Amino acid sequence: MDDVTLARAIHVAAIVHWIGGVSFVTLALLPGVRRLAAPEDRARLFEQVEGAFSWQAKISVTLAGAAGFWMTHRLDAWYRFLDPGFWWMHAMVAIWLVFTLVLFVFEPLFLHSWFAERSAHAPEETMALVWRGHLVLMTLSLVTVIASVLGAHGALY
Repeated sequence: MDDVTLARAIHVAAIVHWIGGVSFVTLALLPGVRRLAAPEDRARLFEQVEGAFSWQAKISVTLAGAAGFWMTHRLDAWYRFLDPGFWWMHAMVAIWLVFTLVLFVFEPLFLHSWFAERSAHAPEETMALVWRGHLVLMTLSLVTVIASVLGAHGALY
């Protein structure tokens, strides 16, 4: 087994964990919190459960980015970013960048405090907004995963 094969396996496993977690939060956790908790308790419950996944997501996003960079470097595939036929590679980097910024920059700097403050005044509206945001990110992520698999197998070029 060569290093590119190992990097590809790490890349795929990290993405399965990361996007699978986003899907779980969007399709199971957030609706479950809405059904099972009183409006004033939803934000606290969501943060407690989702917080257990946050550090895992940070590891997965980091591994996916590092492995993707390694594969691009080792395969000398930088030229693909200049070719519109490889748009799905741009989509992978864009999704990775969004999640990297959210997890490592926006959450620590202001999202946690914004969420706590807003949910104290408008708990139902805040949770609905959080669910919509997760739904958009999950949908864009899944479209990117599908396009990337098709693109990597030559179906989009």
